Amino acid sequence: MLLPDNVYGPTRGNATELLVRAGVEVSFYDPLTGAGIEQAIRPNTRLVWCESPGSITLEVQDVPAIAQVCRARGVLVAMDNTWASPLGFAALAHGVDLSVQALTKHVGGHSDLLMGSVATNDAAMYERLRRTANLQGANVSPDDCAMAIRGLATMSLRLEAQSHSALQIARWLRAHPRVSWLAFPPLAGDAGHSLWHRDFSGGGCVLSFSLASADWDSACDFADSLRVFQLGASFGGVNSLVAIYRGTGPRDHPRFAQLGPVLRLSVGLERTEDLIADLAGAFDATREADIERGQHAAQQT
Repeated sequence: MLLPDNVYGPTRGNATELLVRAGVEVSFYDPLTGAGIEQAIRPNTRLVWCESPGSITLEVQDVPAIAQVCRARGVLVAMDNTWASPLGFAALAHGVDLSVQALTKHVGGHSDLLMGSVATNDAAMYERLRRTANLQGANVSPDDCAMAIRGLATMSLRLEAQSHSALQIARWLRAHPRVSWLAFPPLAGDAGHSLWHRDFSGGGCVLSFSLASADWDSACDFADSLRVFQLGASFGGVNSLVAIYRGTGPRDHPRFAQLGPVLRLSVGLERTEDLIADLAGAFDATREADIERGQHAAQQT
């Protein structure tokens, strides 16, 4: 199994800690490799996992190129398509064999549902997946299904509003002098924008950025100073969330550590003006502390 090295932390953990116990060999590849995945495929490779954009650092993969190479080699492609959902990226139409979603996010839409799905165009594979899920007891309750149906009724409206608001916030953050790095593929000039523009039909509501101070305490102070954005690691709900990632853990990919702490925003359905004002207030509240940390660091140097 091949996984991109920016893969979602629990996915990396499941692969390296659980799948290996079942005799599965796991290797990692550069998410930006595209058709270069050919060089990573071995005689025993059976599955290539994609995650586009990456859950924290938001690199966009050339999924069609990867799928074309894998199809020629008889290798399956599975993709975590939670960020954009099928409304923003038609994974199966782009050559993916197995499209995985955390329905907890956009489909549920209200941060009160824990559910996932796997979709495939292959009827035989579907039957195998359904049988495996039944044998493992991976079934959901009628109440959970009802909440997912409720969320589907407003999903397209929520996604449109949230992605529009996220784009405005990304533009505002990119212009802020205390932001050193920002990732949001729908934003023109983003490293993944060209691939996003080619393959995606809609945006997501999640964006990431780093502070110029590149300091863990600064990132924590900033998050603590927010009032509308609440602490939370999920996304896709109606309420805006902020999560902080240190980037130095065993499940983090190498480029992550170069960014310093990353703040990830999930943009909800609050007024965009209120969310920008909340971010501006956090910058104001932490300005003096950041200046003091900078002066202290300079003195130590």
